[in-house]
Amino acid sequence: MEQFEMISERASAIVCAFNEEKTISGVLENLLKNPIIDEIIVINDGSTDATQAVIRAFSRSPQIRLIEFYDNRGKGTAMAEGVINARNRILVFIDADLLNFEDRYVEQLVQPLVSGLADMVIGHPTENTVDDKFNPFKPLSGERALFRDDILPLVENMRGSRFGVETLINLSYQSRKMRVLYVPLWGLIHPIKLQKHSFNRATREYCAAANQILRAVIVNYSLVAVIVQNLFRR
Repeated sequence: MEQFEMISERASAIVCAFNEEKTISGVLENLLKNPIIDEIIVINDGSTDATQAVIRAFSRSPQIRLIEFYDNRGKGTAMAEGVINARNRILVFIDADLLNFEDRYVEQLVQPLVSGLADMVIGHPTENTVDDKFNPFKPLSGERALFRDDILPLVENMRGSRFGVETLINLSYQSRKMRVLYVPLWGLIHPIKLQKHSFNRATREYCAAANQILRAVIVNYSLVAVIVQNLFRR
């Protein structure tokens, strides 16, 4: 059993959802269990399935704050909206399509932040040692904790970045020489697109996501240049 120091400061959870009717209830149920989280901002990003109805079933809880987009604006815009509306200094981003999400993961993300060990903590779903040691997609994980003041200057650039938003955030933190810590979230499962959709649709979505990530790098070339300069100055 993992042991965590008592965390007295409260945090805002931000959950962005687009057509995640099958999984979002498990995520919200476990976030509501966690004493660190005193507000859960759920952005329904133009869902066309029953996601809206599932979220509204949780709206009786005073912790839940629902923001509705009536068209799909992309993950970057949804995350930016969550940042603007959050009341707390600490933000915890959690994807809506996770399986086996447990409230203990919140402590794993927040503890290094409040202990002064990192400026951003990225948690990556981990089922085995290979996932933990050699997963090249860790930086793209949506599970992360950070301080609102650090990400607030990025809000306008986040809008329109869609699935390139995590890349944008990572580039910004690296360019500012901020400390990023990766933690394995053992037992958490983030289904891949091939498990959620047909092969043709998954392929289209993979291509779109790759294009959005590449665009985030190109558009934010100035951040990349600063990172390269920092490397040569070491």
